[in-house]
This record gives sequence, structure tokens and C-alpha cells, in this order.
Amino acid sequence: MPSLSDVIAQNANPVEMLRNSKIGMYVYPVVAPEFTNWRDEQRAWRDSAVLFDQTHHMDELIVEGPDAAAFLAHVGINGFGNFDLNRAKHFVPVTPAGHVVGDMIIFRERDDKFILVGRAPTANWTKFQAAVGKWKVRLIHDPRSDSRPDGERIMRTHYRFQIQGPDAPKIFEKMNGGPVPEIKFFHVDWINIGGRRVQALRHGMSGAPGLEVWGPYADKHYIQSTILQAARDAGVNLVQCGSRAYSTNTLESGWIPSPLPGIYTGGGMMAEYRDWLGADSYEAVGSIGGSYVSDNIEDYYVNPFELGYGFYIGWKKDDFIGKAALATMKDGPNRKKVTFEWNKEDVLKVIASGFEEGTPYKWIDFPQPNYASSSADMVMLGDRMVGMSMFNGFSFNERCMLSLGVVDASVEEGDVLTMKWGEPDDTGKTSTETHRQAEIRVRVAPTPYAREARENYADSWRTKTTG
Repeated sequence: MPSLSDVIAQNANPVEMLRNSKIGMYVYPVVAPEFTNWRDEQRAWRDSAVLFDQTHHMDELIVEGPDAAAFLAHVGINGFGNFDLNRAKHFVPVTPAGHVVGDMIIFRERDDKFILVGRAPTANWTKFQAAVGKWKVRLIHDPRSDSRPDGERIMRTHYRFQIQGPDAPKIFEKMNGGPVPEIKFFHVDWINIGGRRVQALRHGMSGAPGLEVWGPYADKHYIQSTILQAARDAGVNLVQCGSRAYSTNTLESGWIPSPLPGIYTGGGMMAEYRDWLGADSYEAVGSIGGSYVSDNIEDYYVNPFELGYGFYIGWKKDDFIGKAALATMKDGPNRKKVTFEWNKEDVLKVIASGFEEGTPYKWIDFPQPNYASSSADMVMLGDRMVGMSMFNGFSFNERCMLSLGVVDASVEEGDVLTMKWGEPDDTGKTSTETHRQAEIRVRVAPTPYAREARENYADSWRTKTTG
């Protein structure tokens, strides 16, 4: 079977491969694009309550067996010393060189059973480590739903819903048949949804109070209808969120969902991994979009310190993949994660060009110009690149285009920089029309951008600083 290594060998370098991918737009599958309209759906997580259907767009990986905890502690940077039952963590693995592979949310269901939920790169990396190691573990992989199912029936192992917003507690009490237990942030407890007993994670993805619930996929329709009825009975305007608005919530809460996996270089384990990954894997068919073009794929990589994950690192563990490299990286220099607030006049200038004769600037789609698997737009101070914009979109709550990315440590909050928007030349990406580049002023703003997220996330990477 052809591998990622084979695909790379057919191109001048991995950057060329990814910049010319024919995969098209990045799709959040199955869930309707809009239930009402994406503006009201964004407003709901700030003003009332929103129901996110997370059933289809994430991989799920079950890891179980007598060595499950030790295996995952070896694969991820996280400390596992306080990882008790009914807890969740933000699980982050890195390569031996310390580059982030991806991330997933990991739940501990039993002493010997964990469920990981998130994008494919972390699931793939974890499966590889089990395949080449001697761990007593069993892995069950349920990949995300097909991006374009073309009417075919879609089945998953579990449904997964999240209810967020200031009015969410009223819904919880109504569907539970009484007050729900007080659940600490990123802890799990059991609640009732009608006649079903379900697990609930205390979350806050959009910066407001919320729970994430999951269970057997066969119960999905019952759970969804019961939640909606509970909202009506509680007198709450619960808005179902479509796939267009869903991905934009992270712009307000500060999580970068799609860093490029740092797996395209390196010998030894990394070469074996690229030979193991199929030519149809996320890593092989994904795309890079944006103004930054480098012949060196490592220029797109990030490390945990740059993403604000440094305090996760379990330094006291005997060994984990990448520990030595991270020890070297710890004291920098490292970039830092920020929010970029796009200048309104410059955004309007770009949009206006689409109504004029000649070649327009790169179109800005609303609420998110999500035209590549990973984005890399140059952020400049004069003629010097000082940062990279990595995930962007429009917040109706903030009435602003925002993006998340990294900047040099010398850049300060409030600094006004210039982002180069659009590709510098034609690529093979079918999601990119003929266009010219634009310069958009961006102000460096706090992360998380939403005050609610900054002030009310407790014991979280969003509120911690890293050394």
C-alpha cells in the first residue's frame, strides 16, 4: 500500500505537496450548515444557550488494557499523576524533536480505559506508537464521519453534544429532573437526560457555562429531542448551532484547532511513521493555505510552549516522547500565542475588490474562510516576519474578524502589525480562486479574546502562563 513517504517523494518537498492538495475546503461534516442563521447561532453562546452537535467531525480513539495509563503517559506530554477516574485532560503528544503532533481531549472511564476525542493526527500517532511498541493495550479507532457522504448513512460509536451559554443551567436542571451535581471544570459526573443516565463533562468551549454529554449513537435522536424539549419547558431559547458557526467559537476562547502536525521531517521513528501512514491519511491529503511559503516544512511547526501548553508537561515522568527536546526548548526563545484583531477598513477593502473589475483580493468567506486544513499567513513588522496567523474567522459577538496565531516574544499586546492575506502565487488547491495579495492591519489582542473566557475558565491552559 502507498504511504505518506511515497506521496512526499513525488513532490519537491512536503510544502509543495500540501500547498497543492486537491482535497478542497475543510468540511465539518453531516451537521446542517445553519439551523437558523450563523449570526444568531454565534450570539446564542453569549446571550442565551447553544446546542453543539459534535458527533461527526472528530475522531474517537478508545485505549484500554493493563498498560493503557502507562502507554498514554509515554505518548503524551501530560502529567498523569492526578488523572483520576471521571476526569478529562487536554492530551498533547509531540515528536522526539518536540514538535506538536496535534491534540485531543482524553477521558478516563476506568483505571484501564481511556477515550480520546479530536482531530486525526493525534489518533494516528497514538495508533502507531501502540503498533511499534510492546504495550499491553487494545485500540479501537472510530474515524470522523465522511466529509462528503453523498447521501450514504453515517454511523458513529457515540453521539456527542455540548450545551453552552448563560441560560444553560436552567436546561440542565429541567432535563435532569432536578439540580445537577456541582461538577468541577474538566471533571465528569453522571446526570439524567430524560430516561437515560449519561456522562457529562464540565466544559466551557465558548467561554460560558456548559456541559458535554455523550453515549451510544443509537440514543442520539432521543437525547437531542429531550434536550430541546427541556429547553422549551425551561423557557430558554436554545439555539442549535450549525457547522458554519461551530468552528468560530474557538476564536473567542483561544484554542488553535489545526496546527500543522510536525511529522514530515526527521529520521528514525519519524521515517518509520511516514512509511506507516497511508497515502490517504489526513497528513498526506491535507492542505496548507496562506501567504507564508517556505521550502522548509519545519517553519510551520509549533511546540507546546508556543501554544500555551507548557504547564501540562509531566517533567517528573521517567520518560515520554520528546522529553529531552522539550527540556532544551523550555527556556526559549519561543513564540507566544495571541489573538489578531483585523482592521475593519482593510477587511472591507478586500471584500469590495470582489465587486470591481480585474483580479480581486483573496475572498474572505463568512463566518470563516476555512479553505485549508492548516493556515499560515505572514504577520509582518515592516519587512520582518514576526508571526503567523493560523486560524481565522468572524465573530458576530465582537463584530470583528479575528485570528489566532503565534508571534515573537518581543511583540506586545496592542502592537499593530501587518498581515499578508492571500497566496503569493497560484497553487493547485481547488479551494483557492485566482486572486492577489492584500495587506491587512492587525492589532495584537489578548487570548482568550472574549472577556468571559478569560475570567471564567478556571485551572485551564487559557488562563495559565507558561515558563
